[in-house]
Amino acid sequence: MTADDTFGRLDDDDYPAYTMGRAAELLGTTPAFLRALGEARLITPLRSEGGHRRYSRYQLRVAARARELVDHGTPIEAACRIVILEDQLEDAQRINAEYRRAAESVKPAAAE
Repeated sequence: MTADDTFGRLDDDDYPAYTMGRAAELLGTTPAFLRALGEARLITPLRSEGGHRRYSRYQLRVAARARELVDHGTPIEAACRIVILEDQLEDAQRINAEYRRAAESVKPAAAE
């Protein structure tokens, strides 16, 4: 995903977490867009002690990818589903590569 360069790939619990206004500003969008992503269940904002919505860098990366798709005419619900499937594909490819490396490291020992 192209948004990796901007926000990095971090787990949801990583900080800093940005307020809704700052997150929207970083994405070049509006808080309404972030609320729509939440309604589509793509991202769930973290909550600060005061109950304010906060977004991690990982969530901003995901939102940026959805924003790219929406900017190219994809409906928001479809964009959210695409982003979810892309993340699942990335995870599956990573796991597959790990299994292949593990299998290749075992083959020479079994051949002897």
